[in-house]
Amino acid sequence: MNKRVRTLGVVIMCLYAALFVKLNLVQVFQAESLNDRPDNTRSLQRDFNRPRGDIVTSDGAVVATSEARRAALRYQRVYPKAELYAHTTGFFSFTLGSAGVERTYNDELSGRTPSLRLRELTGLFQEDSSAGTVVLTLQDKVQSVARQALAGRTGSVVAVDPRDGSVLAMYSNPTYDPNAVSNNDAAAARRTKDLLDASPEKPLLARSYQDRFFPGSTFKIVTAAAGLTSGKVTETAPSYPVVTSYTPPLTTRPIRNFGNKPCGGTLFVIFDRSCNSSFAQMASEQLGPEPMVAAARSAGFDKVPPIDLTRPVASTYPTDFGPVVRTSPDGVPIHADTPRLAQTAIGQNDVAATPLQMALVAAGVANGGSVMRPHVMAEVRAADGAVVDKYAAGEWTRFVTPEVADVLRRAMLSDVAQGTATGLQLSGADVGAKTGTAQLGTEPPTSHAWMVAFAGPTGQPASVAVAVLIERVPGASDQTGGRVAGPVARAVIQAALGRS
Repeated sequence: MNKRVRTLGVVIMCLYAALFVKLNLVQVFQAESLNDRPDNTRSLQRDFNRPRGDIVTSDGAVVATSEARRAALRYQRVYPKAELYAHTTGFFSFTLGSAGVERTYNDELSGRTPSLRLRELTGLFQEDSSAGTVVLTLQDKVQSVARQALAGRTGSVVAVDPRDGSVLAMYSNPTYDPNAVSNNDAAAARRTKDLLDASPEKPLLARSYQDRFFPGSTFKIVTAAAGLTSGKVTETAPSYPVVTSYTPPLTTRPIRNFGNKPCGGTLFVIFDRSCNSSFAQMASEQLGPEPMVAAARSAGFDKVPPIDLTRPVASTYPTDFGPVVRTSPDGVPIHADTPRLAQTAIGQNDVAATPLQMALVAAGVANGGSVMRPHVMAEVRAADGAVVDKYAAGEWTRFVTPEVADVLRRAMLSDVAQGTATGLQLSGADVGAKTGTAQLGTEPPTSHAWMVAFAGPTGQPASVAVAVLIERVPGASDQTGGRVAGPVARAVIQAALGRS
């Protein structure tokens, strides 16, 4: 009898052990995969039957919140600013999933991070208010000015704080209304999403960090960085010939200055006048591919920027320029694709950049050569207002040394003082910039108009770096970037410096 009892006891203990192992396996080790299964709607139903945390700007504007509904799903996500922040907030839909901050910080907004759960367990607030509020780095006043200045044109505006990578504004047009995509009416939400997906304007695409464009002459900042870093270019030497065009080795096709205008000279002169001929010659005959590739990669090209948003893309710079066929008079290897290298030096051919990337290039120059990690989350707050998480700022990439950054900074200041970016002059502020006109090779001529810049109060570190892109502008003049994108950059800088 005792033997049977012992046997039964052992069996029961084994069953309990098996149950314990299975329970922990499901609840701990398999929890994430089970929650992510497309046929598992329990977590979604839970999220839509309790309030979700707000998303607010750094200056207090509510850009996403939850509203109660008398329906099977008790709450619906709404966006009071509609399309203004769509590419940052993203959307939160029962049937279509999520994007943007709604996706990146889903656990914080739904109250499922360890810090928020701990506060719930200790009874610091009720379960239905345990969701966290995500406070953005974006400023509503700067974002609103960016939209107003862009004035319905196709393009993007990005403004960051060079000192810590905080995104102050990020707006792209065309955009969309996330309220329609987040509708709890599944059929209506799907119809809207299908229409947006089918639109040739691609309104769901955040051009600011999810699309790439020829950067044109704004890339000359990177080319100048390559020259200075290599030691083959200084402020005073070489002095490039004053010519209307430059024909790279191994081709008969010249690279012309805008309007066939003659220009040349030392670094600050060719930077101010944006001489295509000089920068093409610099890359082809003095530098070669290696310094150019190294400078581009140091700036962040060919690397996905670590921004806390969904699906950012890497800006690109080519790395293969063919075999060496001879050397230049300066002893630089001339590669088979040197004509293409010359074109990349002025931001054409296979160079492609996001507006975010070019804002970070300007930010790196302003910040002593250090490019900080870009981010849109500033902090997460609990329901009682306590800060439970903060974004830890840090360096993403080292663009150039502080010494090279100082030369580039003064070159960009000179461009505003007397070059192609004079429209950005502001009293009481140090502003440096580089214009860009990226020709698209179309008839009639069209081009992308660029302006990248940094600014801060006179004598103080820059507190804002900006990139403005306006797409497919009619014409292709050397003044296009300054004339078209310049006023947008100026308005955004003024707002960021508190002058509007």
